[in-house]
Amino acid sequence: MSNLSAKLKQYLKKMEKSGVIKILPKTKPWELQRYALLSLKFIDADKNQVILATNEQIQQAREKIKSIVNQTVSKSHISGIKLKVYVLALLIIVSYVTIVWNLLQPIINPSIPIIAFLLAAICSIVLGKALSEIKP
Repeated sequence: MSNLSAKLKQYLKKMEKSGVIKILPKTKPWELQRYALLSLKFIDADKNQVILATNEQIQQAREKIKSIVNQTVSKSHISGIKLKVYVLALLIIVSYVTIVWNLLQPIINPSIPIIAFLLAAICSIVLGKALSEIKP
């Protein structure tokens, strides 16, 4: 199965280099890869020209592809996400330090590690979602 997948990726990259398709960026890491046809005019096996869209529709599709590729996130939004990432990372570190500190005490309170671990788990999930919003 992976051999087929590798061949398919290779063909798609060749098609992108030759200008037949465009590989669109993923908005979230878990999404499926998206592709767009750059030309809706083909020549079939019988050498007949096949037109799937008018020139106007093709131009609209190209503009939409450019807008998808060139989507940018505002700097204030990125700085807000980075602040959220740093705060969540700090909360996770503090939670784990609290767990270790509590386990080193002569009398262990069982509710403290449970609450700290749950807080760290929730912060880790939110941190993952926040990191997925940042585009490289």
